[in-house]
Amino acid sequence: MYVKRVLPNGVCLISEKLDTVRTASVGIWVGNGSRYEPAALNGISHFIEHMIFKGTEKRSAQHIAIAIDALGGQANAFTDKECTCYYMKVLDKRLKTGISILADMFMHSRFAQEDIDLERGVVMEEIDMYEDSPEDVAIDKLFEKCYEGSALGRPILGTAETLQTINSEAMHDYMHRYYRPADTVVAVSGHFTEDDLDYIADLFSHMEGEGRNEVTPAVYQPSLMLREKDIEQNHLCLSFPGVSLLSEDRFAMNLLSSILGGGMSSRLFQGVREQNGLCYSIYTFTTPHLDTGLFSIYTGLGAETEQKALELIVRELHEFCENGPAADELSRCREQVKTTLLMGLESTGTRMMTIGRSELLRGQVAAVEQVLAAYDRVTAEDILQLARRIFDFEQVSLAVVGQPDRAETYRALLQ
Repeated sequence: MYVKRVLPNGVCLISEKLDTVRTASVGIWVGNGSRYEPAALNGISHFIEHMIFKGTEKRSAQHIAIAIDALGGQANAFTDKECTCYYMKVLDKRLKTGISILADMFMHSRFAQEDIDLERGVVMEEIDMYEDSPEDVAIDKLFEKCYEGSALGRPILGTAETLQTINSEAMHDYMHRYYRPADTVVAVSGHFTEDDLDYIADLFSHMEGEGRNEVTPAVYQPSLMLREKDIEQNHLCLSFPGVSLLSEDRFAMNLLSSILGGGMSSRLFQGVREQNGLCYSIYTFTTPHLDTGLFSIYTGLGAETEQKALELIVRELHEFCENGPAADELSRCREQVKTTLLMGLESTGTRMMTIGRSELLRGQVAAVEQVLAAYDRVTAEDILQLARRIFDFEQVSLAVVGQPDRAETYRALLQ
Protein backbone atom coordinates (compact mmCIF):
# COMPACT_ATOMS: atom_id res chain seq x y z
CA MET A 1 0.00 0.00 0.00
CA TYR A 2 1.38 3.41 -0.98
CA VAL A 3 1.01 6.44 1.29
CA LYS A 4 1.38 9.88 -0.28
CA ARG A 5 2.16 12.99 1.72
CA VAL A 6 2.59 16.43 0.14
CA LEU A 7 4.62 18.89 2.22
CA PRO A 8 3.55 22.57 2.45
CA ASN A 9 6.35 23.59 0.03
CA GLY A 10 5.18 21.06 -2.60
CA VAL A 11 7.68 18.22 -2.07
CA CYS A 12 5.92 14.85 -2.36
CA LEU A 13 6.85 12.06 0.07
CA ILE A 14 5.60 8.68 -1.11
CA SER A 15 6.21 5.53 0.91
CA GLU A 16 5.54 1.82 0.80
CA LYS A 17 6.08 -0.17 4.00
CA LEU A 18 7.23 -3.79 3.85
CA ASP A 19 7.28 -5.57 7.21
CA THR A 20 9.12 -8.65 5.94
CA VAL A 21 12.45 -6.94 5.15
CA ARG A 22 15.21 -5.26 7.19
CA THR A 23 16.31 -2.68 4.64
CA ALA A 24 14.96 0.59 3.32
CA SER A 25 15.59 2.17 -0.07
CA VAL A 26 15.14 5.92 -0.42
CA GLY A 27 15.40 8.04 -3.56
CA ILE A 28 15.22 11.78 -4.19
CA TRP A 29 13.63 12.26 -7.61
CA VAL A 30 13.77 15.61 -9.42
CA GLY A 31 11.79 16.44 -12.54
CA ASN A 32 14.83 17.78 -14.30
CA GLY A 33 16.93 16.04 -16.93
CA SER A 34 18.84 16.90 -20.05
CA ARG A 35 15.74 17.97 -22.01
CA TYR A 36 15.16 20.90 -19.65
CA GLU A 37 18.64 22.36 -20.16
CA PRO A 38 19.42 25.44 -22.26
CA ALA A 39 21.51 24.42 -25.28
CA ALA A 40 24.57 26.27 -23.97
CA LEU A 41 24.43 24.28 -20.72
CA ASN A 42 23.86 20.83 -22.25
CA GLY A 43 25.13 18.22 -19.80
CA ILE A 44 24.83 20.34 -16.65
CA SER A 45 22.18 18.08 -15.05
CA HIS A 46 24.47 15.06 -15.31
CA PHE A 47 27.46 17.14 -14.20
CA ILE A 48 25.53 18.27 -11.09
CA GLU A 49 24.71 14.62 -10.39
CA HIS A 50 28.47 13.96 -10.17
CA MET A 51 29.16 17.06 -8.09
CA ILE A 52 26.51 16.24 -5.48
CA PHE A 53 28.98 13.66 -4.10
CA LYS A 54 31.90 16.13 -3.96
CA GLY A 55 31.19 17.86 -0.68
CA THR A 56 28.70 20.06 1.17
CA GLU A 57 29.01 23.03 3.51
CA LYS A 58 29.70 20.69 6.44
CA ARG A 59 30.89 17.43 4.83
CA SER A 60 33.88 16.85 2.55
CA ALA A 61 33.71 14.35 -0.33
CA GLN A 62 35.86 11.96 1.70
CA HIS A 63 33.59 12.37 4.73
CA ILE A 64 30.57 11.49 2.59
CA ALA A 65 32.26 8.40 1.14
CA ILE A 66 33.42 7.17 4.57
CA ALA A 67 30.02 7.84 6.16
CA ILE A 68 28.15 5.89 3.48
CA ASP A 69 30.57 2.95 3.71
CA ALA A 70 30.35 3.03 7.52
CA LEU A 71 26.58 2.61 7.22
CA GLY A 72 27.11 -0.49 5.12
CA GLY A 73 24.90 1.27 2.63
CA GLN A 74 24.82 1.74 -1.10
CA ALA A 75 24.46 5.20 -2.65
CA ASN A 76 24.37 6.27 -6.28
CA ALA A 77 22.61 8.52 -8.76
CA PHE A 78 21.60 8.74 -12.42
CA THR A 79 20.38 11.33 -14.87
CA ASP A 80 18.16 10.73 -17.89
CA LYS A 81 16.21 12.91 -20.28
CA GLU A 82 13.34 13.68 -17.92
CA CYS A 83 14.65 13.31 -14.39
CA THR A 84 17.55 12.92 -11.98
CA CYS A 85 17.54 10.50 -9.05
CA TYR A 86 19.81 10.31 -5.99
CA TYR A 87 19.27 7.11 -4.05
CA MET A 88 20.49 5.00 -1.16
CA LYS A 89 19.81 1.59 0.40
CA VAL A 90 20.52 1.02 4.10
CA LEU A 91 19.44 -1.10 7.05
CA ASP A 92 16.18 0.14 8.54
CA LYS A 93 17.87 1.30 11.77
CA ARG A 94 20.28 3.46 9.73
CA LEU A 95 17.63 5.18 7.59
CA LYS A 96 17.68 8.51 9.43
CA THR A 97 21.46 8.76 9.26
CA GLY A 98 21.49 7.78 5.59
CA ILE A 99 18.79 10.22 4.46
CA SER A 100 20.37 13.05 6.49
CA ILE A 101 23.56 12.61 4.44
CA LEU A 102 21.64 12.35 1.15
CA ALA A 103 19.52 15.42 1.94
CA ASP A 104 22.62 17.43 2.89
CA MET A 105 24.24 16.49 -0.44
CA PHE A 106 21.06 17.38 -2.30
CA MET A 107 20.40 20.76 -0.72
CA HIS A 108 23.81 22.03 0.41
CA SER A 109 26.46 20.95 -2.13
CA ARG A 110 29.40 23.38 -2.36
CA PHE A 111 30.19 23.02 -6.08
CA ALA A 112 33.74 24.21 -5.39
CA GLN A 113 35.41 25.35 -8.61
CA GLU A 114 38.51 23.23 -8.01
CA ASP A 115 36.30 20.13 -7.65
CA ILE A 116 34.40 21.03 -10.83
CA ASP A 117 37.65 21.35 -12.77
CA LEU A 118 38.73 17.87 -11.61
CA GLU A 119 35.36 16.20 -12.17
CA ARG A 120 35.05 17.67 -15.67
CA GLY A 121 37.82 15.28 -16.69
CA VAL A 122 35.90 12.35 -15.18
CA VAL A 123 32.79 13.24 -17.20
CA MET A 124 34.89 13.52 -20.36
CA GLU A 125 36.22 10.01 -19.69
CA GLU A 126 32.63 8.83 -19.30
CA ILE A 127 31.82 10.28 -22.73
CA ASP A 128 34.84 8.47 -24.20
CA MET A 129 33.74 5.24 -22.50
CA TYR A 130 30.40 5.38 -24.32
CA GLU A 131 32.19 6.12 -27.58
CA ASP A 132 34.09 2.85 -27.10
CA SER A 133 30.77 0.95 -27.05
CA PRO A 134 29.46 0.82 -30.65
CA GLU A 135 26.12 -0.53 -29.43
CA ASP A 136 25.62 2.59 -27.30
CA VAL A 137 26.84 4.83 -30.12
CA ALA A 138 24.34 3.37 -32.61
CA ILE A 139 21.42 3.74 -30.19
CA ASP A 140 22.31 7.14 -28.74
CA LYS A 141 23.33 8.82 -31.99
CA LEU A 142 20.20 7.65 -33.77
CA PHE A 143 18.11 9.04 -30.93
CA GLU A 144 19.92 12.38 -31.21
CA LYS A 145 19.37 12.40 -34.98
CA CYS A 146 15.66 11.55 -34.73
CA TYR A 147 15.06 14.48 -32.38
CA GLU A 148 17.68 16.82 -33.81
CA GLY A 149 16.88 20.46 -33.17
CA SER A 150 14.97 19.79 -29.95
CA ALA A 151 16.18 19.54 -26.37
CA LEU A 152 15.25 15.84 -26.27
CA GLY A 153 17.82 15.16 -28.96
CA ARG A 154 20.76 16.54 -26.98
CA PRO A 155 23.09 14.04 -25.27
CA ILE A 156 22.59 13.51 -21.54
CA LEU A 157 26.33 13.74 -20.89
CA GLY A 158 26.75 16.97 -22.83
CA THR A 159 29.67 17.73 -25.13
CA ALA A 160 33.28 18.82 -24.68
CA GLU A 161 32.27 22.33 -25.75
CA THR A 162 29.33 22.80 -23.38
CA LEU A 163 31.07 21.18 -20.40
CA GLN A 164 33.96 23.64 -20.64
CA THR A 165 31.65 26.59 -19.92
CA ILE A 166 30.08 25.13 -16.75
CA ASN A 167 31.43 26.61 -13.52
CA SER A 168 30.39 26.90 -9.87
CA GLU A 169 28.16 29.91 -10.46
CA ALA A 170 26.34 28.14 -13.32
CA MET A 171 25.67 25.08 -11.14
CA HIS A 172 24.33 27.07 -8.18
CA ASP A 173 22.13 29.11 -10.50
CA TYR A 174 20.85 26.02 -12.32
CA MET A 175 20.00 24.24 -9.06
CA HIS A 176 18.13 27.33 -7.87
CA ARG A 177 16.13 27.61 -11.11
CA TYR A 178 15.44 23.97 -11.99
CA TYR A 179 15.41 22.00 -8.71
CA ARG A 180 11.93 22.96 -7.53
CA PRO A 181 9.99 21.52 -4.54
CA ALA A 182 6.89 20.85 -6.67
CA ASP A 183 9.10 18.82 -9.05
CA THR A 184 10.65 16.76 -6.23
CA VAL A 185 9.52 13.35 -4.99
CA VAL A 186 11.12 11.50 -2.08
CA ALA A 187 10.30 7.80 -2.39
CA VAL A 188 10.83 5.26 0.39
CA SER A 189 10.28 1.51 0.21
CA GLY A 190 11.11 -1.14 2.80
CA HIS A 191 11.02 -1.22 6.58
CA PHE A 192 10.68 2.10 8.41
CA THR A 193 8.65 3.83 11.12
CA GLU A 194 6.31 6.81 11.09
CA ASP A 195 9.00 8.66 13.01
CA ASP A 196 11.39 8.02 10.10
CA LEU A 197 8.89 9.55 7.68
CA ASP A 198 8.37 12.58 9.93
CA TYR A 199 12.16 13.03 10.04
CA ILE A 200 12.36 12.92 6.22
CA ALA A 201 9.45 15.35 5.92
CA ASP A 202 11.18 17.79 8.25
CA LEU A 203 14.44 17.62 6.25
CA PHE A 204 12.75 18.42 2.94
CA SER A 205 10.33 21.01 4.30
CA HIS A 206 13.26 23.45 4.12
CA MET A 207 13.61 23.15 0.33
CA GLU A 208 12.77 26.44 -1.39
CA GLY A 209 11.45 27.37 -4.82
CA GLU A 210 8.25 27.85 -6.78
CA GLY A 211 6.67 26.70 -10.03
CA ARG A 212 7.37 23.64 -12.15
CA ASN A 213 9.64 22.83 -15.08
CA GLU A 214 7.91 22.77 -18.46
CA VAL A 215 8.64 20.30 -21.27
CA THR A 216 9.19 21.66 -24.77
CA PRO A 217 7.53 19.13 -27.12
CA ALA A 218 9.95 17.15 -29.27
CA VAL A 219 9.45 16.57 -32.99
CA TYR A 220 10.47 13.21 -34.49
CA GLN A 221 12.05 13.12 -37.94
CA PRO A 222 12.96 9.97 -39.94
CA SER A 223 16.75 9.69 -40.06
CA LEU A 224 19.64 7.69 -41.45
CA MET A 225 22.89 7.83 -39.47
CA LEU A 226 26.03 6.11 -40.81
CA ARG A 227 29.28 6.23 -38.86
CA GLU A 228 32.54 4.55 -39.75
CA LYS A 229 34.36 2.88 -36.87
CA ASP A 230 37.29 0.47 -36.97
CA ILE A 231 35.52 -2.54 -35.46
CA GLU A 232 34.72 -6.09 -36.54
CA GLN A 233 30.92 -5.88 -36.60
CA ASN A 234 28.31 -3.48 -37.87
CA HIS A 235 25.95 -2.33 -35.13
CA LEU A 236 22.44 -1.50 -36.34
CA CYS A 237 19.57 0.26 -34.61
CA LEU A 238 16.24 0.43 -36.44
CA SER A 239 13.61 2.74 -34.94
CA PHE A 240 10.00 3.87 -35.40
CA PRO A 241 7.94 6.48 -33.54
CA GLY A 242 6.47 4.75 -30.48
CA VAL A 243 4.16 5.78 -27.65
CA SER A 244 4.68 8.08 -24.67
CA LEU A 245 5.01 6.90 -21.08
CA LEU A 246 1.57 8.41 -20.42
CA SER A 247 -0.14 6.55 -23.26
CA GLU A 248 -2.74 3.89 -22.52
CA ASP A 249 -1.08 1.88 -25.29
CA ARG A 250 2.10 1.40 -23.24
CA PHE A 251 1.00 -2.03 -22.03
CA ALA A 252 0.29 -3.24 -25.56
CA MET A 253 3.61 -1.72 -26.64
CA ASN A 254 5.55 -3.67 -24.01
CA LEU A 255 3.87 -6.89 -25.13
CA LEU A 256 4.56 -6.11 -28.79
CA SER A 257 8.24 -5.57 -27.95
CA SER A 258 8.38 -8.83 -26.00
CA ILE A 259 6.82 -10.82 -28.84
CA LEU A 260 9.17 -9.44 -31.47
CA GLY A 261 12.44 -9.29 -29.57
CA GLY A 262 12.08 -9.81 -25.85
CA GLY A 263 13.67 -13.20 -25.35
CA MET A 264 15.00 -16.41 -26.88
CA SER A 265 11.56 -17.44 -28.14
CA SER A 266 10.87 -14.05 -29.73
CA ARG A 267 10.30 -13.82 -33.47
CA LEU A 268 13.43 -11.87 -34.35
CA PHE A 269 15.73 -13.94 -32.15
CA GLN A 270 14.39 -17.14 -33.67
CA GLY A 271 14.28 -15.89 -37.26
CA VAL A 272 17.52 -13.93 -37.51
CA ARG A 273 19.77 -15.79 -35.09
CA GLU A 274 18.49 -19.33 -34.51
CA GLN A 275 17.17 -20.20 -37.97
CA ASN A 276 19.67 -18.24 -40.08
CA GLY A 277 22.73 -17.76 -37.83
CA LEU A 278 23.19 -14.15 -38.92
CA CYS A 279 23.96 -12.54 -35.56
CA TYR A 280 24.79 -13.17 -31.92
CA SER A 281 22.61 -10.46 -30.40
CA ILE A 282 19.25 -9.08 -31.49
CA TYR A 283 16.58 -7.50 -29.33
CA THR A 284 13.84 -4.87 -29.23
CA PHE A 285 13.31 -2.09 -26.72
CA THR A 286 11.07 0.91 -26.13
CA THR A 287 12.10 4.44 -25.13
CA PRO A 288 9.02 6.24 -23.77
CA HIS A 289 9.05 9.92 -22.83
CA LEU A 290 6.43 12.36 -21.57
CA ASP A 291 5.33 13.45 -25.03
CA THR A 292 6.80 10.91 -27.45
CA GLY A 293 8.65 7.61 -27.70
CA LEU A 294 10.58 5.20 -29.88
CA PHE A 295 10.30 1.50 -30.67
CA SER A 296 13.70 0.13 -31.63
CA ILE A 297 15.42 -3.03 -32.85
CA TYR A 298 19.14 -3.56 -32.24
CA THR A 299 21.48 -6.14 -33.73
CA GLY A 300 25.22 -6.55 -34.18
CA LEU A 301 26.57 -8.60 -37.10
CA GLY A 302 29.10 -8.79 -39.92
CA ALA A 303 28.93 -6.38 -42.84
CA GLU A 304 28.48 -9.34 -45.17
CA THR A 305 25.31 -10.55 -43.39
CA GLU A 306 23.59 -7.26 -42.54
CA GLN A 307 21.65 -7.03 -45.81
CA LYS A 308 20.05 -10.43 -45.35
CA ALA A 309 19.35 -9.67 -41.69
CA LEU A 310 17.66 -6.38 -42.53
CA GLU A 311 15.57 -8.09 -45.19
CA LEU A 312 14.44 -10.68 -42.63
CA ILE A 313 13.63 -7.99 -40.04
CA VAL A 314 11.60 -5.95 -42.53
CA ARG A 315 9.79 -9.08 -43.76
CA GLU A 316 8.96 -10.09 -40.17
CA LEU A 317 7.50 -6.67 -39.39
CA HIS A 318 5.36 -6.71 -42.53
CA GLU A 319 4.16 -10.23 -41.74
CA PHE A 320 3.30 -9.23 -38.18
CA CYS A 321 1.26 -6.31 -39.49
CA GLU A 322 -0.67 -8.73 -41.68
CA ASN A 323 -1.55 -11.37 -39.10
CA GLY A 324 -0.67 -10.12 -35.63
CA PRO A 325 0.42 -12.40 -32.77
CA ALA A 326 -0.58 -16.03 -32.38
CA ALA A 327 -2.66 -16.89 -29.31
CA ASP A 328 0.06 -18.96 -27.63
CA GLU A 329 2.64 -16.28 -28.45
CA LEU A 330 0.64 -13.55 -26.72
CA SER A 331 -0.07 -15.77 -23.71
CA ARG A 332 3.61 -16.72 -23.33
CA CYS A 333 4.90 -13.14 -23.59
CA ARG A 334 2.19 -11.79 -21.31
CA GLU A 335 3.31 -14.20 -18.59
CA GLN A 336 6.94 -13.31 -19.24
CA VAL A 337 6.29 -9.57 -18.80
CA LYS A 338 4.16 -10.07 -15.69
CA THR A 339 6.65 -12.44 -14.09
CA THR A 340 9.53 -10.04 -14.72
CA LEU A 341 7.49 -7.30 -13.07
CA LEU A 342 6.67 -9.39 -10.00
CA MET A 343 10.22 -10.71 -9.59
CA GLY A 344 11.56 -7.17 -9.67
CA LEU A 345 9.26 -6.19 -6.80
CA GLU A 346 11.14 -8.55 -4.48
CA SER A 347 13.78 -5.80 -4.23
CA THR A 348 13.17 -2.68 -2.14
CA GLY A 349 15.41 -0.80 -4.58
CA THR A 350 13.24 -1.72 -7.56
CA ARG A 351 10.06 -0.90 -5.66
CA MET A 352 11.44 2.51 -4.71
CA MET A 353 12.42 3.17 -8.33
CA THR A 354 8.93 2.18 -9.50
CA ILE A 355 6.94 4.34 -7.10
CA GLY A 356 9.33 7.30 -7.35
CA ARG A 357 9.37 7.45 -11.14
CA SER A 358 5.61 6.83 -11.41
CA GLU A 359 4.73 9.57 -8.94
CA LEU A 360 7.13 12.06 -10.51
CA LEU A 361 6.27 11.48 -14.17
CA ARG A 362 2.67 10.25 -14.04
CA GLY A 363 1.50 11.92 -10.86
CA GLN A 364 0.25 8.64 -9.44
CA VAL A 365 1.33 5.11 -8.55
CA ALA A 366 -0.79 2.23 -9.81
CA ALA A 367 -1.17 -0.80 -7.54
CA VAL A 368 0.56 -3.94 -8.81
CA GLU A 369 -2.83 -5.58 -9.29
CA GLN A 370 -3.90 -2.71 -11.56
CA VAL A 371 -0.80 -3.08 -13.72
CA LEU A 372 -1.26 -6.84 -14.03
CA ALA A 373 -4.92 -6.33 -14.95
CA ALA A 374 -3.90 -3.78 -17.61
CA TYR A 375 -1.65 -6.39 -19.24
CA ASP A 376 -4.44 -8.99 -19.03
CA ARG A 377 -6.82 -6.64 -20.87
CA VAL A 378 -4.56 -6.33 -23.92
CA THR A 379 -5.91 -8.39 -26.82
CA ALA A 380 -4.27 -9.72 -29.96
CA GLU A 381 -6.30 -7.18 -31.94
CA ASP A 382 -4.94 -4.34 -29.77
CA ILE A 383 -1.38 -5.40 -30.56
CA LEU A 384 -2.12 -5.86 -34.26
CA GLN A 385 -3.62 -2.37 -34.59
CA LEU A 386 -0.71 -0.86 -32.65
CA ALA A 387 1.81 -2.62 -34.91
CA ARG A 388 0.06 -1.34 -38.04
CA ARG A 389 0.23 2.18 -36.66
CA ILE A 390 3.84 1.96 -35.45
CA PHE A 391 5.55 0.17 -38.34
CA ASP A 392 5.18 2.91 -40.92
CA PHE A 393 8.23 2.65 -43.16
CA GLU A 394 7.76 6.24 -44.24
CA GLN A 395 8.80 7.07 -40.66
CA VAL A 396 11.59 4.52 -40.17
CA SER A 397 15.06 5.52 -38.91
CA LEU A 398 18.31 3.56 -39.04
CA ALA A 399 21.78 3.91 -37.55
CA VAL A 400 24.75 1.82 -38.68
CA VAL A 401 28.09 1.99 -36.84
CA GLY A 402 31.09 0.08 -38.19
CA GLN A 403 31.77 -0.30 -41.90
CA PRO A 404 28.46 0.87 -43.37
CA ASP A 405 27.42 0.49 -46.99
CA ARG A 406 26.15 3.41 -49.08
CA ALA A 407 23.09 5.30 -47.83
CA GLU A 408 21.16 4.32 -50.98
CA THR A 409 21.60 0.64 -50.15
CA TYR A 410 19.92 1.01 -46.76
CA ARG A 411 17.12 3.18 -48.11
CA ALA A 412 16.35 0.51 -50.71
CA LEU A 413 16.32 -2.24 -48.06
CA LEU A 414 13.85 -0.32 -45.93
CA GLN A 415 11.33 0.32 -48.70
